[in-house]
Amino acid sequence: MELTRLPLLKSALKSRYPQLAVFIVMLVGYIFAILAGLIGTPVGSHNFSIVFVWIAWWAILILVAVPFFGRGWCAVCPIPLPGEWLQHGAVLSPPEKKPKWLNLRVPKMFRNIWLQNIAFLLLALFSSVLLTTPNVTGIVLAAMLFAAIGLSAVFERRAFCRYLCPVGGFIGLYSQTAPIELRIKDKQICVTCEGKPCYNGSANGYGCPWDVFPGGMTKNTFCGLCMECIRTCPHDNIAINLRPFSADLAKPSTRMDETFKAFIMLGSAMIYAGVLLGPWGAIKDAAYNVGSGAWISYAVIFLAIIFILLPGTFYLTVALTPNISLNSGGGETIKKQFAQFSSSLIPLGLMFWVAFSLSFVLTNASYILAALSDPLGLGWNLFSTANAAWQPMLTSILAPAQTLALVVGLVWSARTAQKVNEAGASPIPVIVYCFVATSIMLWLLL
Repeated sequence: MELTRLPLLKSALKSRYPQLAVFIVMLVGYIFAILAGLIGTPVGSHNFSIVFVWIAWWAILILVAVPFFGRGWCAVCPIPLPGEWLQHGAVLSPPEKKPKWLNLRVPKMFRNIWLQNIAFLLLALFSSVLLTTPNVTGIVLAAMLFAAIGLSAVFERRAFCRYLCPVGGFIGLYSQTAPIELRIKDKQICVTCEGKPCYNGSANGYGCPWDVFPGGMTKNTFCGLCMECIRTCPHDNIAINLRPFSADLAKPSTRMDETFKAFIMLGSAMIYAGVLLGPWGAIKDAAYNVGSGAWISYAVIFLAIIFILLPGTFYLTVALTPNISLNSGGGETIKKQFAQFSSSLIPLGLMFWVAFSLSFVLTNASYILAALSDPLGLGWNLFSTANAAWQPMLTSILAPAQTLALVVGLVWSARTAQKVNEAGASPIPVIVYCFVATSIMLWLLL
């Protein structure tokens, strides 16, 4: 169903002012989060940067934005804004003359999501400190902002968002499951369109900041929903559609960077559940004592789980699947099936993150009220909630909700495994793999 048929929504998307208003609010909040992390109280549970970034924002992202709106967060994310305004030489309408920045093409070897994978893993390895230490959060947030500005001054379009942002890689992977998409209406119109303003820009808007030609787009992964193509298309040939969940997974990618992103996200959710929610004090100490011998051991095990254990056992699962073997199709066939079947882990991973986040967010959500009244921990009481007591929320429904999320993820993945198979291989071994992973996650959470 085409949502842009609604006149009010279409008008709001074509106009720059509603999006700009949200951008400004988000940018002010982001800069305040940096300042709060750097100059506010060192007590994480009372600091705005920790509470609003890792509890409030994370809850919105994982429980609402990604599952239902896909790349919707990218449409209002403040991180690329200063760099993009500098790059364009304008805040709203495109300038008459292009600013003279380097505007280089990103080298081909970096035009993938491997750097995003690495960036996410770095944050994951230091997450125990990042989630509890305000000044570390402030430094990381500032580093992301300055990295986006620097890359915009050197490279064309949104290089940071496309190739480096750790959150962008996370959202891009799971946006394939969302019921929202941006697509063209008529392919033939794009074929005959002169100048391709949706990609190259025009007087009505900028060329696609995500370096995507809408006429050839079939997945949500690399579209940031910036809405520039809707503004520049002279034929009104681009729409926002409502579609079935996980429609993109019917045509799975065979790229290894995307394949390993699925294992990175799946493994990280499981490890987070064990470290942050589990009863093992020694593991918690190892994760928090960054630089120690225990932490190095923790990091090695973390990476081994993600790059060896999970993909290795999955590869063996695919290789031993009936109709797929080294003798009947060769290693390339198994590699292709490995990549295609890994798409079945995407809905499973998303539900793992939902189940983990339910526990993490509901346990800590009461800190939001206190931090709202006293964001820097300076003794303020702006909304008379600074002294609100910590109390876990909805404890009676937490375990059933997590179990339901994991069951939904397992069923969803099983259906995906049945759909993505192209070579007639049985999806049963992959479904068994998902069942084992789900059982482990359930044990870690409950």
